[in-house]
Amino acid sequence: RRTRREFIRQTAQLSAAALAAGGAALRAAAETDRSRVFRIDGCPAHDGAMRHVGVDALLGLLAENGVKLYRTPQPHPWGGSSGIIEADDVVLVKVNCQWKCRGTTNTDVVRGLVHRILEHPDGFAGEVVIVENGQGRGGFDGMAGGGSYDSWPAIANTVHVNAEDETVLTVDHLVRAVFAGQPVSSYLLDPIRGAFISASEHIRDGYRTVSPPAGSSPATPVSYPCFTTPGGHRIELREGRWTGSGHAGNVKLINVPVLKHHDGSGVTGVLKHVYGLVSMSDGCSPVRHYSQIGSQCGKFWSLARTPDLNILDCIWVSHASLTGYPAETTRRCNVLLAGLDPVALDYHASKHVLLPLGETYAGQHDPDRFSGLVGMLTGAQDFINGSGGLAGVPARQGDENIEVLSRSAVPFRFPRRVLRRVG
Repeated sequence: RRTRREFIRQTAQLSAAALAAGGAALRAAAETDRSRVFRIDGCPAHDGAMRHVGVDALLGLLAENGVKLYRTPQPHPWGGSSGIIEADDVVLVKVNCQWKCRGTTNTDVVRGLVHRILEHPDGFAGEVVIVENGQGRGGFDGMAGGGSYDSWPAIANTVHVNAEDETVLTVDHLVRAVFAGQPVSSYLLDPIRGAFISASEHIRDGYRTVSPPAGSSPATPVSYPCFTTPGGHRIELREGRWTGSGHAGNVKLINVPVLKHHDGSGVTGVLKHVYGLVSMSDGCSPVRHYSQIGSQCGKFWSLARTPDLNILDCIWVSHASLTGYPAETTRRCNVLLAGLDPVALDYHASKHVLLPLGETYAGQHDPDRFSGLVGMLTGAQDFINGSGGLAGVPARQGDENIEVLSRSAVPFRFPRRVLRRVG
């Protein structure tokens, strides 16, 4: 049993290790007394190319403000000595695939991100692994969501994803066809969610738990996955990559949720997306839904792992459904957000992307007034900051505490002026 002082010291040590491993976003956040939200507006409808115009604009905006995708000595506009991803990293891309239709992460966005990771200027020699735990309802084949779509027979038993090509671009298709022959894989955590392993187990796939310091309230633990990737890398999410004799730090986590409505918490965004990394089979599902939702989310960020980058998909936003269907419950917004602070990102997204869409659930999308959303943001903020912040940088909410750096995905072009000849 650790004292609170020991716990905070150990948490700070883990955070420092994550910072040294490439948390460029943490360094950028520390340069200001406000949390930064990076915003790209006007993402055009994707044209089917490997690159994604919105993703590229976002990576450019991040890089110009000190958050570079590549850690490299090579000259590159998105690279530098403090970049996030090294050439031999195992990069976990966490997506939402518990549902289908617009209730999932946009796979055009995922394709664009993975494509750029593979283009590391030093030559990518690691592995990109797309991961999700749908708690028994997840899937990478575009058929997820269990019986939640039975009311709509036309789509209940068919493939539907969140992409321009709604019936083809599944995660399975990305891995097996789009990125065939490249170090890109997927790992669905649903089948191992009920297997719990010890700290000395490095072969079986399953979940470990970590408890907060003695005397903490709430005292419930948080769980995290340990598994061997299709590429043969043993990932123990809190500790890193198991080498056979110890843990290496070359594991990076990029969190890519989709923004949408959710009863109870008001929204599903950056914070709650880690519910697809924990196992609800650890016995803590009741308090996560929703009496302790904020602190439970905060625990993962503080005790298990802080994502190296969050990209919040707001291309299509489901403002009136969790499932992303029917069509009238979704709205095309063409926005991408990014940053480190999950509280700031969810505050800005709910207030300035989701809330303005109005309609049935608008009252639940106000981060200043709806008790469920206020509770999630405040509970997470309190737990994160009470544990030392994110590598010493506090989580923040409120417009006055958030700096929004924004631009359009496509530079505004003035129409060419034609001078008329006179006489």
